[in-house]
Amino acid sequence: MSVSPIIPVTSVSPAAATSATARSADKSPGNAFAQMVTEANQQQLAADKAIEELAAGKSDGLHQVVLTAARADLSFRLVLEMRNKLVESYQEIMRMQV
Repeated sequence: MSVSPIIPVTSVSPAAATSATARSADKSPGNAFAQMVTEANQQQLAADKAIEELAAGKSDGLHQVVLTAARADLSFRLVLEMRNKLVESYQEIMRMQV
């Protein structure tokens, strides 16, 4: 049984995040962030599936499983940092005196 190909890391790199934001800027910034969260979730699900297949003995590609898990971790960290920056920006705006 073969493992389905994984989405390249470049889809969650900062440059790709910027282009994803630019594509979704016509709609709203919230949609762009939601899309990034969805992509990160898909990568996490792919990593979970790869780990399950390795544990079940359906896959011998330990290297590929580790790479898949690392990609999922990196995309999660990117979304987390973006969330932190958004919260920090919101808090800074709320501290402004009018």
